[in-house]
Amino acid sequence: MNGKTKAVPAKRKLKLEKGKLKLGDEKLNLADEWRAQLDKMKFKPDQVYTIHNKIRTLTNNFDAPGPEMRSVLDFDVPHEHFPVPVRLYVPKGASRGPGPTLIYLHGGGFVTCSMDSHEGLCLRMAESAKMRVLSVDYRLAPQYPFPAGPDDCERVLNWALAGKGLEHGIDAKRLGIGGDSAGGTMTAYLAQKYRKDLRTQILLYPLMQMAEIKPQKPGPQDMLQLGVVALKFILKYYVVDADVQSTRISPLFEKNLKGLPPAYILTCGLDPLRAEGKLYQEYLEHNDVPVEYVHEKAMPHGFLNFSKAFPKARTLPIEVGKFMRRTMS
Repeated sequence: MNGKTKAVPAKRKLKLEKGKLKLGDEKLNLADEWRAQLDKMKFKPDQVYTIHNKIRTLTNNFDAPGPEMRSVLDFDVPHEHFPVPVRLYVPKGASRGPGPTLIYLHGGGFVTCSMDSHEGLCLRMAESAKMRVLSVDYRLAPQYPFPAGPDDCERVLNWALAGKGLEHGIDAKRLGIGGDSAGGTMTAYLAQKYRKDLRTQILLYPLMQMAEIKPQKPGPQDMLQLGVVALKFILKYYVVDADVQSTRISPLFEKNLKGLPPAYILTCGLDPLRAEGKLYQEYLEHNDVPVEYVHEKAMPHGFLNFSKAFPKARTLPIEVGKFMRRTMS
């Protein structure tokens, strides 16, 4: 955090006054207004369904349909108290017998999104990889704070590892795990814990730690502090009183990274989480873990759900699928 101050071109009229960064009155006033409005937002638990509906409407409007599958099957992974809904995507090119499967954990800050909101992404990865993708509809906060969501995801993974998905063509010996954002948090932790059992890990703009919610090296993209507001929200409604130093919440803090499965890591230039994803890539490579690292400089967090707005959201899952074939076949 103690980096040296770099010289700034005079034409940008950038200056520090009493510890405050000023980019001209209009931009500063706009940022202050945004922050003021965000600070007024008070979340009520009964609003969660409204939020889900808005997310669903957004993805319906801005995400193009994914490729057609040979079959799509919804079922529950059994549990005495909380059966976990899952959706299995089987592409036309997948094996007829048991084959490799990616277990996918959607993002949404642990409080929103679902299998539906991330269907397009799962369809594109499955089609490209010619492999099954099993999407998990884990429990969400605030109704179910930590560790409910991670418990559900681990339950599905253990179900698959025990060979109980064999009737659906899920080969227990050829499993990978992936997720975006909050799903990336749980993916990274589970890849650490089950490193001997997994063939690959897919981390798409992952949230890797909750101990520090402000970027260590802020850029212009952080001016509105939207990331800080979102992470405060997660701390309040998902983390609650849990230990943010725990690797189950902050997998970036895991010290033993030897023997982890090969990783595909995506970061975005317009994403508050960009630095921690890059740092995890460096940690993995330092521990001799193969990593394919992709940085989309002009993309924002969550762009893979909006393929009509971002053409890259249609092509990047194809590259993820190729990585899956190389590491899981």
